[in-house]
Amino acid sequence: MERKQFELGDIVQMKKQHPCGSNEMEIIRMGMDIRIKCVGCKHSVLIPRAKFEKNMKKVLRSAADSGQSEKA
Repeated sequence: MERKQFELGDIVQMKKQHPCGSNEMEIIRMGMDIRIKCVGCKHSVLIPRAKFEKNMKKVLRSAADSGQSEKA
């Protein structure tokens, strides 16, 4: 099975939504653990990388894409 591709600063969609109602999370720290911040209420959570990869559905907005459009 192919590993999911994500980078620092990406906005990702999770399988379960946050209690505030938003299911969009921004990746703000990467390592053995991943820190994600809710786009809706700005609450951050630190979760193990394996659990994050299992619960992530897809990348909604890539940090690389938004960085290129800002410079243009």
